[in-house]
This record gives sequence, structure tokens and C-alpha cells, in this order.
Amino acid sequence: MYRLFIAEKPSVAREFAKALGEDFKKNDGFMISVTSIVTWCVGHLITMSYPEVYDPALKKWSFDTIPFIPEEFKYEPIPDVKKQFDIVSELLNRKDVDCIYICTDSGREGEYIYRLVDTMAHVPAGKTRKRVWIDSQTEDEIKRGIREAKDWSEYDTLSDAAYLRAKEDFLMGINFSRALTLKYGYGIKSFLGEDKPGAVSVGRVMTCVLGMVVRREREIRNFDKTPYYRILGTFEPAPEVSFEAEWRATEGSRYFESPLLYKENGFKTEENANKLIEELKGHDATVSSAESKKEKKKAPLLFNLAELQNECSKLFKISPDKTLEVTQSLYEKKLVTYPRTDARVLSTAVAKEIGKNLKGLSGLPKFRPFLEEILKLGTYKTIEKTQYTNDKMITDHYAIIPTGDIKAESSLDQLSAKVYELIVRRFLSIFYPPAEYLKVALVLEVNGEKFYANFKALEKEGYLAVARVKKEAQDEKEEAAKEEGAQPEAGKPGKNGEDPEEDKEQVGGLDFVNAIKALKKGTEVKVTGLKTKPAETKPPVRYNSGSLIIAMEGAGKLIEDEELRAQIKGSGIGTSATRGEILKKLFNINYLANNSKTQIVTPTLKGEMVYDVVDASIKSLLNPELTASWEKGLDQVVKGTVSKDEYMEKLSGYVTRLTNGVKGLSNMSGLNAKFREAAGFYKKKIRSSSHD
Repeated sequence: MYRLFIAEKPSVAREFAKALGEDFKKNDGFMISVTSIVTWCVGHLITMSYPEVYDPALKKWSFDTIPFIPEEFKYEPIPDVKKQFDIVSELLNRKDVDCIYICTDSGREGEYIYRLVDTMAHVPAGKTRKRVWIDSQTEDEIKRGIREAKDWSEYDTLSDAAYLRAKEDFLMGINFSRALTLKYGYGIKSFLGEDKPGAVSVGRVMTCVLGMVVRREREIRNFDKTPYYRILGTFEPAPEVSFEAEWRATEGSRYFESPLLYKENGFKTEENANKLIEELKGHDATVSSAESKKEKKKAPLLFNLAELQNECSKLFKISPDKTLEVTQSLYEKKLVTYPRTDARVLSTAVAKEIGKNLKGLSGLPKFRPFLEEILKLGTYKTIEKTQYTNDKMITDHYAIIPTGDIKAESSLDQLSAKVYELIVRRFLSIFYPPAEYLKVALVLEVNGEKFYANFKALEKEGYLAVARVKKEAQDEKEEAAKEEGAQPEAGKPGKNGEDPEEDKEQVGGLDFVNAIKALKKGTEVKVTGLKTKPAETKPPVRYNSGSLIIAMEGAGKLIEDEELRAQIKGSGIGTSATRGEILKKLFNINYLANNSKTQIVTPTLKGEMVYDVVDASIKSLLNPELTASWEKGLDQVVKGTVSKDEYMEKLSGYVTRLTNGVKGLSNMSGLNAKFREAAGFYKKKIRSSSHD
């Protein structure tokens, strides 16, 4: 009797065959030895059938045939890969195969791929099926996965969630896209001057993401900049030691809560700012407060896919789907663990054996000095007791880390090598001590008015010694400025009405900051200059492809604080496996545009028109919290707290209610005015670009 192993891809099947250590003979679509057969899917072999398969009349789009919600869903082999499905189907039904090992990717989508094949192949119920769940493709991990494989029934709720996710996307896509196309497609086509009406393509996740980008763009477009005038003083406590401090109208100032101020650190007019400068001239300063403290900063948590996509977007200017493609390749080369993960920590079991990963990396000269330091520190022995290990923060897989298997490292192309180095450095940094800073906060008084300055110096590098990665050699600020309305540092959240220079810490050398630290309360300091500095409020920044992934993970919020992001884990839009593909689709259908140099994401005119159509008809599709709640519902199905029938009932009701709602709306009511407004901006933008 044979054991049958089914992998998701041919390359993975080869690794399983190698790990089994048997003498395999190659056949068309499978490999066979004396006791085992190894075969593979090629991604999805089965797909959901289009409505016309249920009834030919459904091929024509009509309000009379929607909402379309079949009682039983139909599936069929994908024509391009039907040959491989037939091979797999025949192997599954061989009478001399008594045990099937399911080795598709360890996640919801991998589960779905096999379950569809099993159903379509009509595999006899009596055959044993075991689920292999692995975190990397190293030989040891594959052997462990086979040895510890569980009965596939233990993954039934994961399978339920996978089927429901597909049905959800199918029902919303079919019904909402048809309804909106029938209602608004001709109007969009006429406005754009296109030859034929294109489908208004919408979906549970992608339309929500479109909404996030359009809303941000319109906030930028409609933002009114407010000018104001700051006052900066230059102070010289000792020869060759000088610094700047900013005036603020805090309590005790003659301008405290004055109507002349825009905010506490700026006047509405330059005239009033200069008037204060005249009042301060000729006076020295006295230190009224000097506080210093040490601050420790630990290494950030490990990479999950979203974090890695964000970093690669900022550092290497590559798209999220490219990052996933590269990391998947590293996984298949056994260099890193499973990439499609939401977790940023290790499991206790992995933490106990982490020395193996470190030992393997010592074979790379670039990292050997860091590994020698880690060995000396001995921190890897207690990593399971730190914030970097937490079983409660792991669902399917732990964070992306290097496996320690480095055989394929020398064959990497330039980009893959950069991404691999990024993952290794983040991993090694968690074994290093925190970086230590000296911070000084200074308040100086000049003729009754106070000036504030903050200073920061790095005392001990700690984890920064290993974590630093060079950015691509280009002036990112200059590139970002080319995008009209975009601000530098596009990955950071915008804060309306704030000057990015406010409360800026003056980062200096340790000697300089120690000299500042030596200042005591009551010390007199020479004032060598006073000046006004024009400032203005800044609009929100545009998303780049990486920050958009982080915002999707945070249910529409660009949350930079990693602890806060951890708290809302499971409430994001889409999943780690799908977010990059969703963005790619929005680019491909010309709803969003992505600048390949800066990775800044903007809507197209067509994208804004679709946004307006959805906003006027199925507004809830644009709601990040609601969209995230669907994903959370699928997670509850996996946990068994919500049944698949309960979920399906809710889904059917939602699709029916909203589809019927669109049918009852009047065509294009009020939308042409919005289209014209958006079109006017794009014409202006095109004219502006032509003059640059």
C-alpha cells in the first residue's frame, strides 16, 4: 500500500520527496517509490463556476436575475490545469493508496486548495487523510510535519472559513458588480468617453481600500494651509556650543492664550512675531528648567508579512506583491520560514530551539561578528521569556525568521539578497540589548518668555548595531515632492494643522548633549540670535504601498505603534496572504495608480468615479471597520464560536438587502456633478505636469 503526499507546487513536492529519502521515479505529474507517491497541485486546480453554468440565461446581466445566491455552489476544474487535476484525482482514488498526506501551504488558502480537489475527485470517505502543517521547508521541519500530522478533521473549521471567504467574494463580486454596472456603467462610460461600458468592479476588500485612498486624496486636495510664524532663538552656553530653542506662549507668558496667536508656538502675523523679538532683544537667558534622563529602546518585534512589505516599500521601493513574491522564493529555497503570517513573535517551542537557527547563520561571514556577540551575551537561551515569544499572539504561524539553512544564499539575486538580509538583521537584533539614549529637555527664560529645546544622543548602539539597513541611493524627499500635494516621509501618518518641525529633538553627539546636560537651573546663557520662521499647517500625507498595507492591517488606521497594532490583530482588512494581490488588482483595473519610484499610491479619475458610485449606493462597502468585521467573523468560524450556517445566513441577507437597494435607486442622481468636480482636478493636474 502507498502513502500519497499532495503538495501545492511542484517545487514543494520535490522537497518532500527529498525529505522522505526514498528512491523516486518521475512520472507525468507525480513521483513514485516503493512505498510513497508524491504529487502536486499548481496552485488552484478548481474554481467556482460562473452563474451561466447554473443557468445559461444568467450570462446576460439583468436586474431580473440578481440577487443571485445559489442554494448549492458549483465548482469545476480550471481548464488550463485540468490535466494535472485528472492526474491528482486518479492518484487519490487508487485502491492501493490508503493514507493521504495533505501538504498544501499551511494556511486557509492551502486548506481550500486541497479540499476542493478532494471534493471534485470524489475521494472515498474511508481513506485516511492527514494534514501536514509546517513553518519552513527544511528537511527537519518537513519530517516533523509528517511525523506529527493530524487527522484532517481537526482543520474542518479552517476549511469552513476558506469556503465562506470564497463564497463571500463570489456573491459580493457577482451581485454588487452587476447591480452597479447596470445602474451606473453607461453613465461612467459616457462621462469618460469610452467605446463600451466597462464593468464597475467592486469587492468586499478592494472597494474598501479604494475608499481609503480616495478619502485621503480628497483630504489633501481640500486642505487649506494656514500660515503662522514661529520664533527661534540661538543660545550659546559656552564657546563653540550653541543650539536653537523655540518660543512658546505657555502659562506666565504675556501672550498666553492671546488672540494674536495661531497656536501656542506661532503668531498669525509676522508683524506680531517681530514685535515680540524686539521686546526680547538685548536680554540674556536664564535656565529655568533642565531635565535629563536615560531612555532605552528595545529592538522591534519580528517581521510578519505586513511589516516586511512596509519596510521593503520604504527601503527598496518595491510593491507589496513583489515583496511577497521574493519572500515566497526565499521560503521555497529554505532560507526563511513561512511568509504569509500575521504573527510578529516566536512560539515557545521554536524559542527553545532557536540556537539551531543562529548556528546555521554563523556560516555567513557578514553576520558572524553579530553571532559571536550573541553567543557571548547568551541572550538566546532566555528569549522565550521575553516579549519576542508569545504563543497567544500566534494563530497559524510564527514570525518570518531565517531558518539557518544557508545553502541557497549564495545564489540569490540582488533584490532577494537584500530582503533576506533585512529579515536576518531584524531576527538577530532581538538577541541584542536595547539601544540607550541620553535625552535632555531644556527651558530657558528671556525677559519673562520661555524657550524650549529637546536634545537626544545615542549612548549605546545596542540592537542598532545589527538592525541598520541602508536605504536605496536616491533622494526620497525629492522624489516624493514630485507627486503633487505629497509630503516627505510618505509612510508616516499626516496630522492636520501641525508643523512637522514642532518639538523636534535635536540629535547631536554625546559630547554636545553632555555639555547641554551640564546646564543647571539659574545658569545664565548668552542669546546670540532671534528670528521668525514662517511655517504652515500640513495636509495628511498620501499612502505609499507599504503604509497602505499597514493601514489595511489596522482596519483602515495607519497605526505606527506596534503594541497598539498587536491589540487589534485579527481585525484587519484582508489577510497577510491577500493584501498585496488586492492592491495589484486595483492597479491593474486602473482604479489606483502606483508610482514605481516612490511607491506613492493615488486614485485615478475612474477610481474616484467608482468611489462616488459606491458611496451613493452601497456605502457600507467603504467602511473599514465593517469590512474588517467580516474578516473577524471568518476568524470566529475557525475558532468555532460562529457556525458556518450562521455566517452564511448573515452573508446572504447582507447581499440580498444591498443588491435590492441598488435596484431601487435612481440612475446617476447627483453623481455627474461629483464626476465633473473630480475631472476638473485631473485636467488641472495634467496641465500642471505638462509645464514641468
